[in-house]
Amino acid sequence: MFRTLKRAAQYDAVADLHDNLRTKILRRLFRLSGLTYAYIDKGRADKKLLTRFPGKVLKPLKLTTERYADVFNKLGFNVILDHQLVKNHRQLTAEILAITGEKTKPWLGIAPFAKHKGKIYPLERTEEVIKSLNNKDVKLFLFGGSVLEEEICLQWQQKYKTVISLVRRITMEQELILISQLDVMMSMDSAGMHLASLEGVPVVSVWGATHHYAGFLGYGQSENNIVADNIECRPCSIYGNKPCFRKDYACLYNIDPETIVNSLNKFIS
Repeated sequence: MFRTLKRAAQYDAVADLHDNLRTKILRRLFRLSGLTYAYIDKGRADKKLLTRFPGKVLKPLKLTTERYADVFNKLGFNVILDHQLVKNHRQLTAEILAITGEKTKPWLGIAPFAKHKGKIYPLERTEEVIKSLNNKDVKLFLFGGSVLEEEICLQWQQKYKTVISLVRRITMEQELILISQLDVMMSMDSAGMHLASLEGVPVVSVWGATHHYAGFLGYGQSENNIVADNIECRPCSIYGNKPCFRKDYACLYNIDPETIVNSLNKFIS
C-alpha cells in the first residue's frame, strides 16, 4: 500500500485519522521518505475510565470531530468547527419521487439498526414507536442495509400505512438526497445519525450500551434530543460491541417507546 500511494501523487504531509497498527506503519514509512505527519489522539485512557465498572469516571470527552480537526491544525491548517447543523436543501429526483411521492406532510426517517446489539433499540419496541406515529399525519421512511433488515422493514411497511421502506431500494446518493428532505431522523448511535447530520437534519438519537460522552454524537446535534437510560453500568462499551454483563440489555429495555415518540413530536407538531 505504501508503494502504491507513493507512486500515486506527491504529498506534503500525512494526516493519520485512525491511529491503528496499519496506519502507524504507513505514517512512519512516509516519515522515512521525508514527509511530516500528524495523528489523532483517540483518548483511549479516558475512554477506558468512561466504560469502567465499578469506578466509572462519567465525564464528557472531546468530540471526535474536534480530534480530527486537531490533526489538521497540527499540520498548519486553520480548522475551526462551529458544531451547528446546516440544512442541505437537495432537489428530489424523479426516481426518488416515484417511491416517496410529493412531500405534503412531515417526513420522518427511522434508522433502527446498528452493527452491534448493544446499540439496537429492541425491534418490538421500535415497532411500538412506528405504531404510535402511524396514527399521525406523517410519512415514515425506514433505512437499513442488509437482507434481513430489508425483510423486517417490508413487514412494517405492509402493516402500517404511513411507512415506506427504502432498504436496498435506492443508492447512497439518493438516500442522502431524501434524508435532506426529512423533518427529523430517529436513529441509534449509528450511521443514520451521522448521515442526517451531514444533511443538517435534527436527530432523535437512542443510546444503549454506548454514551455520547465518548464523543460520537452526530455533528451539530443537540444533547437535548438524546434518549437514553441512566442505569449505572452504562456505558459499558465505546462501540457497543461488548456483550451485556447483566444479560438483559436493561439500558435499552428501560427506554419507553412513548419517550421516543414525545421527542419526535417536537419536530412534527
